[in-house]
Amino acid sequence: MIESAALIVFPAAMVFAAFSDLFTMTIPNRVSLILIVVFFALAAYIPLSWNVIVTHVSCGLAVLALTFVLFQRGWVGGGDAKLASATALWLGWENLLDYGLVASIAGGALTLVILMMRWNELPSRLLSVKFIARLAEKTNGVPYGIALAIAGLLIYPQTGLWSRLGGL
Repeated sequence: MIESAALIVFPAAMVFAAFSDLFTMTIPNRVSLILIVVFFALAAYIPLSWNVIVTHVSCGLAVLALTFVLFQRGWVGGGDAKLASATALWLGWENLLDYGLVASIAGGALTLVILMMRWNELPSRLLSVKFIARLAEKTNGVPYGIALAIAGLLIYPQTGLWSRLGGL
């Protein structure tokens, strides 16, 4: 039962974060908190060795430090920084490079789509939809949580945590 729930929590949190960022340009803190709490509950249940837990925690903290600097410079949002860190906690060092690569590619594609949307005149019918109008606004950022979530969803099934939980 717990294994099934764990196989669902991470993907559900990623999907929720992506849609929340798309529609509101925010990722609620509770998403990252849920990911952190469930990770540690799983670590105790499975159980993961202290070495594995420490490496996963160090990965999450390293990503938090990096994304904090990026946030301070105004390059990423606070929700993006917290989501990336909580995701890194689940993925660990062995998957971090793949996560970063996929997030960069997805984020680049997302940015290009939004820039094209901002360069072209959208019909007023589309602009009457609040989140589309927000995305089309040239002064707004990019909801990068979408790219982080896509990357997390694509990399998670490759993790040792997924296979220990009996993932497909």
